[in-house]
Amino acid sequence: MATETFLVLNGPNLNLLGTREPEIYGTETLSDLQARMHKRAKDLRCAVEFRQENDEGHLIEAVQSAQGRYSGIVCNPGAYAHYSYALADAITAVGVPLVEVHISNTFAREEFRRRSVTAPSALGIVAGLGITGYELALEALVGYVLAKPHLPG
Repeated sequence: MATETFLVLNGPNLNLLGTREPEIYGTETLSDLQARMHKRAKDLRCAVEFRQENDEGHLIEAVQSAQGRYSGIVCNPGAYAHYSYALADAITAVGVPLVEVHISNTFAREEFRRRSVTAPSALGIVAGLGITGYELALEALVGYVLAKPHLPG
C-alpha cells in the first residue's frame, strides 16, 4: 500500500498558538504541533502536510485542493466553524474525509462557540483535549481510510 498523506489544516489565529490565551489554548506553538504530528504520522506509517490560513477563502481553497491529493483532512477551522457555511459546503463538496478539531472544549465556552456549522460535514469531531486532539483525529482518519475498501485503478 502506498503511504497515505493527510492534510492538517488550521484556520484563523492558530498561528498564534503558544502566546494566544495560553490558559485556554496551552503553551505549545504551531511548530510544536507540527513536530508532534510528524512523529505521530511516522508511528502510524503515514505522512502529514500542514497549512494555516487566516483567510476564509484560502481555507476553502485548501479544502478544495485536497480532493485527489490527500486521504483525509484534520481541520481546526477556528471561529469559521461557527459561521462559515461556505467552508461547510466545501467540505461536503470535495468528499474527502475530515475530522474537525478544537483545542478547547467549545461546548463549555461562550454560547456562540457551542454550535459548529461545519461539523455536520465532518466525519467526526475532537474537542477539548488540547493539541492531543489532532493526534486522535489523525488516528481516526487513518483507521477510517484503511477500513475502506480500495478499488483497483
